[in-house]
Amino acid sequence: MSAAAPLGALTVEDFLARHWQRTACHIPGAIPGFEPPLDEHDLAGLACEPDANARLVAGRYPDHDWRVRHGPFEESVFAGLGAQHWTLLVQDVEKHYPPLQSFLARFRFLPQWRLDDLMISYAVTGGSVGPHVDQYDVFLFQASGRRRWQIATTFDPALVPDCPLRVLAQFTPEQEWVLAAGDLLYLPPGIAHHGVALEPGMTWSVGLRAPSAAELLIALGEELALTPGEGGRYRDPPLAPGPRAGEITTPALQGLAALLDAELTGRVDFPDFAGRFLTRFRLAQEPEPRPAPVGTGEVERRLRSGARVARNPWTRLAWIEERGRARLYAAGARYPCSLDLAAWLCDPDGPGPLPQALADDDLAALSALLNDGHLRFRER
Repeated sequence: MSAAAPLGALTVEDFLARHWQRTACHIPGAIPGFEPPLDEHDLAGLACEPDANARLVAGRYPDHDWRVRHGPFEESVFAGLGAQHWTLLVQDVEKHYPPLQSFLARFRFLPQWRLDDLMISYAVTGGSVGPHVDQYDVFLFQASGRRRWQIATTFDPALVPDCPLRVLAQFTPEQEWVLAAGDLLYLPPGIAHHGVALEPGMTWSVGLRAPSAAELLIALGEELALTPGEGGRYRDPPLAPGPRAGEITTPALQGLAALLDAELTGRVDFPDFAGRFLTRFRLAQEPEPRPAPVGTGEVERRLRSGARVARNPWTRLAWIEERGRARLYAAGARYPCSLDLAAWLCDPDGPGPLPQALADDDLAALSALLNDGHLRFRER
């Protein structure tokens, strides 16, 4: 699969200027001649694996007879589903089947740390998960078959009560497209959408993760709680006699706010917190340490003899520049290294041949990443 942007005749510049996080965008023939490297049988097999995050959804709108079953599944489940009104959804498919990471590389024009996962859904005729709203950007690529998508920017947010899915109780479409194989639909956050399969087929969904303020604050609170000491403590402003009973005064509120501000600026290295948080956010599986550690000498020897490194598909990598160096983060851990090494390891196509000789500190970073399970050796 080519790593070209999947935007058909639309340029990346036009897409970012006109549509990104603004309006829905339908791109017919975004990837012409696309041949999916796996089919519904492969997806069903993956849904039976013990570590797969899979769901079976049955039902239809507006009947709201929604039923959800969570995997892993027995193979016999699929034999009794019938030919209409069900959908199989599997998350993180590119991590189970790493060659599909090249599909995510098509979206390299977006910040790489935002890319969440590749979810693949297979739906029979009438299959749907109901009208709903996502609070993140999503690209919906039709890999096979046809699916009708309807969207609305103005809608009643009320959900179906006592429902296992977050389905809108009422939905009146404003726009509609039928996606055939090779077509792409981009939806910014907060747009209601409803997809229904017109025939059996697969939709590949690329989600762009966006942590909420609440998630950031919870993680930051945990960070502060684990930091030794309690930090500062509130002190009264100059007091006058005779306060009104029970009143929290404006100077007191200002003092409390100043206390929090001092904690955030004085005790928290926010770039470091962000790097660790964002590479752990929605982490589905912890990397396992290498059973036999390797030292820097062995790392250098194997690389010079032609070995390459591959990323653990479950590890999120990102980096921050600081004074001409990189703070490289992998699944919440920090690995200081050169900017060249960080960019090489994070290449969307995967690390290629070693571009140049490595300094001792970069060899140390590679050794640590290998030993912690974020990288592995692969021979030529």
